[in-house]
Amino acid sequence: MLKGRTIVLGVTGGIAVYKAADIVSRLKKLNANVEVIMTEAATEFVAPLTFQTLSNNVVHRSMFNEITNYDVEHISLAQKADLILIAPATANTIGKIANGIADNLLTTVVMATTAKVIIAPAMNTKMYQNPIVQANMEKLKELGYEFIKPAVGKLACGDYGEGKMAEPADIVDYVISSFVEKDLIGKKIIVTAGPTIEPLDPVRYMTNHSSGKMGYSIAKEAVDRGAEVVLISGPTSLEPPKGVEFLRVKTTEDMLKAVGRYFDSCHVLIKSAAPVDYRPENVSSTKIKKKKGTDEIIIKYIKNPDIAAYFGKMKKNQIMVGFAAETENLFQYAEEKLKEKNFDFIVANDVSKEGAGFNVDTNIISIIDKNGEITNYPIMDKTRVARIILDKVKYLLEDKG
Repeated sequence: MLKGRTIVLGVTGGIAVYKAADIVSRLKKLNANVEVIMTEAATEFVAPLTFQTLSNNVVHRSMFNEITNYDVEHISLAQKADLILIAPATANTIGKIANGIADNLLTTVVMATTAKVIIAPAMNTKMYQNPIVQANMEKLKELGYEFIKPAVGKLACGDYGEGKMAEPADIVDYVISSFVEKDLIGKKIIVTAGPTIEPLDPVRYMTNHSSGKMGYSIAKEAVDRGAEVVLISGPTSLEPPKGVEFLRVKTTEDMLKAVGRYFDSCHVLIKSAAPVDYRPENVSSTKIKKKKGTDEIIIKYIKNPDIAAYFGKMKKNQIMVGFAAETENLFQYAEEKLKEKNFDFIVANDVSKEGAGFNVDTNIISIIDKNGEITNYPIMDKTRVARIILDKVKYLLEDKG
């Protein structure tokens, strides 16, 4: 995902230095080239060898090392950086950068770069709230520097409050989003995800195997590309992506009502959820008990509202994207769905194929458009599938003007 990108990671002195090692590991797994600059204070917390081993690069520490080549180190690092990330960033380093002080390798590289600089502060709550620190951060924001807001929690000093460095996973997600083109700014996108459930009694319910992973991937990609995203999800174990407006629903009727709250004002509805098609006609108010002498139970089911068909009839200028998860006659059923529900295109997949079913991180899809044109794709992770779907959405939005 970050192949060919060079991230210069500035590590300053604070107890959160140990989390920076996790950041390097995560960036490397995404195929980034990571160059680490440590301040002298940072080396008091974690040895440079740790970062050297994780990054597979020499750790940069001083402007006054013996010259072994003709690159001026601070200029070389500043030029090769696609992005500079400072994590953890102390009040001292933030203050130096804000006031143009370049008295170590890290601050000198920052002064010499034209790359985006992202800062993840980490410090005591009182320090973080200090008006001087706040003024320094505001000054840097006005100059185009970006900040990843620290978390609220128990700090190493024992205090509780704001100032705890954001988690490595969130920091890396922010870095990834920085390289995504913001081509959906001004667009409102509704994404439905996961299964719905239909209760049988106070204890039991009916559902399906949908994990929500595809919908959550689409929502995250849309946020990264600048869209205003409403994610409407049935029950899943997933954390909603940061930046979405999140609604948790249970039943198919709940999901229908939730979509209805936003549909008129949206530009795109992506129906990646797998709502249950039928529900019990009568829900028992008490637990259904096993009856002696009988091996069967008869429950009468009635049809749930068809969310896609309902909004397909209502749509005006909106784009609607559907999904067809089938186990046989994939293209026949998908094309029927495309027409019946007035989708602009449909994403079809055979969930019986290995790597394309529920609860996995990959998918094998075919996209069918209104003209009947079919584009087949190989197995890929759902992040990449989300990107392909939103690329097609973007082109359709451009055609609508």
